[in-house]
Amino acid sequence: MMLFSLWEAGGTLLEEAVGGSLASRVLIPCTFLLALAYVSKLAFKHLLQTEDPGNVKYPPYISSHIPFLGHAITFGKSPISFLENAYDKYGPVFSFTMVGKTFTYLVGSDAAALMFNSKNEDLNAEDVYSRLTTPVFGNGVAYDVPNPIFLEQKKMLKTGLNIAHFKTHVEMIEEETQEYFERWGDSGVRNLFEALSELIILTASRCLHGKEIRSMLNERVAQLYADLDGGFTHAAWLLPGWLPLPSFRRRDRAHREIKNIFYQVIQKRRNSAEREDDMLQTLLDATYKDGTPLNDDEIAGMLIGLLLAGQHTSSTTSAWMGFFLAQNKSLQNQCFAEQKAVCGEDLPPLNYDQLKDLQVLDRCIKETLRLRPPIMTMMRMARTPQSVAGYNIPPGHQVCVSPTVNHRLKDTWDKNTEFNPNRYLHDNPAAGEKFAYVPFGAGRHRCIGENFAYVQIKTIWSTMIRLYEFELVDGYFPTINYTTMIHTPNNPVIRYKRRKI
Repeated sequence: MMLFSLWEAGGTLLEEAVGGSLASRVLIPCTFLLALAYVSKLAFKHLLQTEDPGNVKYPPYISSHIPFLGHAITFGKSPISFLENAYDKYGPVFSFTMVGKTFTYLVGSDAAALMFNSKNEDLNAEDVYSRLTTPVFGNGVAYDVPNPIFLEQKKMLKTGLNIAHFKTHVEMIEEETQEYFERWGDSGVRNLFEALSELIILTASRCLHGKEIRSMLNERVAQLYADLDGGFTHAAWLLPGWLPLPSFRRRDRAHREIKNIFYQVIQKRRNSAEREDDMLQTLLDATYKDGTPLNDDEIAGMLIGLLLAGQHTSSTTSAWMGFFLAQNKSLQNQCFAEQKAVCGEDLPPLNYDQLKDLQVLDRCIKETLRLRPPIMTMMRMARTPQSVAGYNIPPGHQVCVSPTVNHRLKDTWDKNTEFNPNRYLHDNPAAGEKFAYVPFGAGRHRCIGENFAYVQIKTIWSTMIRLYEFELVDGYFPTINYTTMIHTPNNPVIRYKRRKI
């Protein structure tokens, strides 16, 4: 018992070092350091194997004097600066080591084409993401199954993400948003990211899960979602899933409890003579190509994945856009004037067709996704040798593209760090480069929830703009929180007051 307690305490410290502040805390129990020392020998052996054996030209390698950890601490402090400095020094392709793994980054549209045009058997997604997603979504779905099966599952989900459903979603999202912000009152200061994270869960659950599951979404279930979502961390990505880390244990407990809730709803719907026009019914009716229907475990896992995978994109993007609008009162006024011009002076309830005509708001979302894409890095594992920009990438490298870096390259984007939604008034805001703008990815792994995310964010912010005026608190614009896999705003407080119409 005492040994387990010491091991768990060590796990807590390790979790803080990896997922908390890589720069200031690398305090790991001595027993664990001994294990890492052994693994580091294997890491260096792997690196020696990737040395140039002759005519093969490998990507420039950024060496480190720290065994095993490599550049994890420096990268963890400021990953964007690290990658941009490496690009300036080494060019569009370079490699480095973190926690015993070799990462090769592809910077710029031309280099990124290797990843987005690749076949899954060459640059594999499951090898990278399975250890992160499987404990959260469950077995038998997403990256826990062979890619052809995953593609079939994605096709099933896309069936339920159609325009007919989006038209009903707008009304639901507007209603949930109005109800949520009643608690804010007429004015004050609030944590915008926290509020929007809660609202995104509420709206996504109502639209995507069905009325039964949404009706169960109380504070207890919301906490379970938060614990489950806490499984998407640097620690979960880098460390073995069996370690007794607190976040791992909360994640696993939440997964079991949410699955049990979903099982009850699924069985009740199966036994009911009534049919609903929602995602749950879509999955109940779906079959694989061979005619096999989805089982309850697969349906529950896909519903969890659909909610949490999109939650990051929408909540992070919505929050960052709020601060960009608060910083620019003129742009905020343009968005409000657009609401009246498109929807009517008396601001009647929104509908889907109006959303398409809200072009100023649309450009604000696009520019937010450019400067603050929710996913900093997209990864694949090289299973076969790859060639790009005159370099050879050997199997075993984790091949990466950073949307954040690609979205702000000086030689691609004019005034690259400036928030300028009007750049999308031009035909080629990124000089026409195909992979210069990839907030939702590209190719076979492009996010299937992109269209729903736009409907969700547009509806929420249309409602918020009608309700309130926003401004920064004492001029403070949030810095970026690099300690999480999703780059959220630090101290995301905002000032608001009810709009006088």
